[in-house]
Amino acid sequence: MNFDELFGNFPALTITGLEQGAIYALVALGYTLVYGVLRLINFAHSEVFMVGTFTALWTWEALGYDQNSPSPALGPLILALVAGLVVAAVASAATAVTVELVAYRPLRRRNAPPLAFLITAIGASFVLAESFGIGTSRAPFGMPVLIPSETAFTVFGAAVTNIQLLILGVTLVMMVGLDQFVNRSRLGRGIRAVAQDADTAALMGVNKNRVILLVFVLGGLMAGVAALLWNVRYGYTKFNVGFLIGLKAFAAAVLGGIGNLRGALLGGLLLGVAENYAAGLFGGDWKDFTGFVLLIVLLMFRPTGLLGESLGRARA
Repeated sequence: MNFDELFGNFPALTITGLEQGAIYALVALGYTLVYGVLRLINFAHSEVFMVGTFTALWTWEALGYDQNSPSPALGPLILALVAGLVVAAVASAATAVTVELVAYRPLRRRNAPPLAFLITAIGASFVLAESFGIGTSRAPFGMPVLIPSETAFTVFGAAVTNIQLLILGVTLVMMVGLDQFVNRSRLGRGIRAVAQDADTAALMGVNKNRVILLVFVLGGLMAGVAALLWNVRYGYTKFNVGFLIGLKAFAAAVLGGIGNLRGALLGGLLLGVAENYAAGLFGGDWKDFTGFVLLIVLLMFRPTGLLGESLGRARA
């Protein structure tokens, strides 16, 4: 164990962990929304994120950027980011809705058992990933990082870059916006009503199918935003990019309390920071291992997660 590495780089590891955890948190919101309403673990959500990464990069390519492109000026940069955000969010939301309509809704009509939904979710995940794998010959697809990393300020000697500020700022804005929408808007009340008791909500005039579609749209939009931030940070994607990110985002949702929106944010940030501390202490090979060990240990002592109710009674 390298305590000198951990304590010597503690501020930098914390900042980088928060940056990574923010992306986990945005993806985790999709898991927690769907579970809160349907009691369904939508394992295809990781591929919803993957679709967003590809479509954002394809949008930048259509705008004329390639591997040899220099960093654009402010005006073209804003245009590229906005265009990539819109396309990624729409594509991810459309993918999520398609999965709901094609894979899950027919099962609900037939009152299929929970195991059928789980198997279908895994199957939909593989179908999406393999479709992109075949279409891209399983080769990574990359673009230049549009925003050059520059130090904005320092905290205890650790540099905080403009990209890290962008990722954290966008994540907090999206989280607050989603939280306010669910808790204060008329549509949000419908989501909470169906999550609490779908049959009673239907008797009160709430259209369950529309609420479910809305939940998938919202989860897809969050994944699309996360996909854009991934591209801004790393500048590449591949057909299985969503696999590990999806697992970590699901772990973050459970860690924070699946069914609790704020818990998804807390779980994502905590997971990202814990991974980075483990990398500093034990080495990079232990990074992925540590996050899931943390999840297991926490659930042993607090099965509901940090902020959540029991899984069987979770609320959106």
